[in-house]
Amino acid sequence: MSTSQEQKAQILDLIGQGLSSSEIARQVGVGMMVVAGHKAALTKAGETPVAVIIDAVETTFGLERDLQRALRKNIEQLESGLKITDGGKEQKVASGFIDITAEDEQGNVVVIELKAGTADRETIGQILGYMGDLSQKETPIRGIIVAGDFAVAAVSALGALTNLHLKQYNFKFSFESVRQ
Repeated sequence: MSTSQEQKAQILDLIGQGLSSSEIARQVGVGMMVVAGHKAALTKAGETPVAVIIDAVETTFGLERDLQRALRKNIEQLESGLKITDGGKEQKVASGFIDITAEDEQGNVVVIELKAGTADRETIGQILGYMGDLSQKETPIRGIIVAGDFAVAAVSALGALTNLHLKQYNFKFSFESVRQ
């Protein structure tokens, strides 16, 4: 889901005011992932022009959209027996947008959060918020974070969470000859 130019400007302004990511996401009406991407780009960019920062953020979200599209087509690769239940689009809950909502073979609701890069402590809080939102209507619920890598703090949190799993993705290409 792409952010508008107006939303981008609001996010950058609110970051400059020092508001928390969750407050910025709430005020602008975007997911925490969007705000986190803008903050990460600003931190890495130093004195880089805003247009370059926005391009970097859009590239990250483009990768996440591609990851989401690929996973939706091949959900069984993530876990045998998973079935997508969100009608093919992100589900809106009080704390943001769930990337993919599914159901496992046992009838558990499965919240799936995707990160194109490294999942960190904020990602754990993000998915727990989504799970909490759904727990008011659905039980039991479990979560899966799919990311390219995981920060130590994210992995450490698993010691206290039995209903959350981390899955690292990687790419495997296959090549077929094409006759002309």
